[in-house]
Amino acid sequence: MSLTRNAEATAARTADSRWLELLARAGFIGYGVVHLLFAWLILQVAFDSSGEEANQNGALRTLGAQPMGEFLLIAIAVGLVAMAIWQALEAAVGHHAKQGKERLFERIASVVRTVVFLWLAWTAVRVVQEASSNSANQQEALSAKLMASGGGRFLVGLAGLVLAAVGVGMVIYGLKKKFERNLKIGEMSPKTRTLARRLGMAGYVARGSVFAVAGLLIVVAAVNYNPEKARGLDGALRTLRDQPYGQILLALMALGIAAFGVYCFLQSRYRKV
Repeated sequence: MSLTRNAEATAARTADSRWLELLARAGFIGYGVVHLLFAWLILQVAFDSSGEEANQNGALRTLGAQPMGEFLLIAIAVGLVAMAIWQALEAAVGHHAKQGKERLFERIASVVRTVVFLWLAWTAVRVVQEASSNSANQQEALSAKLMASGGGRFLVGLAGLVLAAVGVGMVIYGLKKKFERNLKIGEMSPKTRTLARRLGMAGYVARGSVFAVAGLLIVVAAVNYNPEKARGLDGALRTLRDQPYGQILLALMALGIAAFGVYCFLQSRYRKV
């Protein structure tokens, strides 16, 4: 029991580290840049002019191709790792202000964020090393292998349902403005609070919609045994583009993703870390 308390105390001290806080806040800026680039790629897909993947991987590769791109990628990777450490600590010993199911939900959400931040950091490092290949093709190949194996289609379909559920959860999270609980509202001016609310709502709804569409397409691919449809966010966006009013919907999603990118900049200042 004492060992557990000592471990929690050590984790709590690490979570209160000033350097970790500064790096995590810098990470939000990098996270925002990634989403602004993601929004730009979605716009390019909408008007059929993108040669890059319309997802976070494509955004990082686009950034890496710019002047000083490698330096920026390394800086973003460091910030994302700091954010991952912070969220891992939150999952382990944090969210004390909440109780019961609400605290459990927040701790699970912190685990998911930890995985996402680590994955993006690793992707940034791979881009610097020029070792990152087309993730849509990788996902298609993996889906084909899984679907060819016993129970594989079920696993692919289950993964799609989970992704769709995460997307729906993001939409609800945004519409109910639950993200405001993680902000230092008291330090905001009325105009800043209104701006943060609008950007957060638009951003979470847009991100959730993209994930939900991708998840549903993966489920359809599993049911119809078609690995080519299970190509993640990029494939989902290109499929949506080819539907009636698809370009308009993609343009709205791009605006929402861009709003989330700007919201990340506000989080770097006002997020409770």
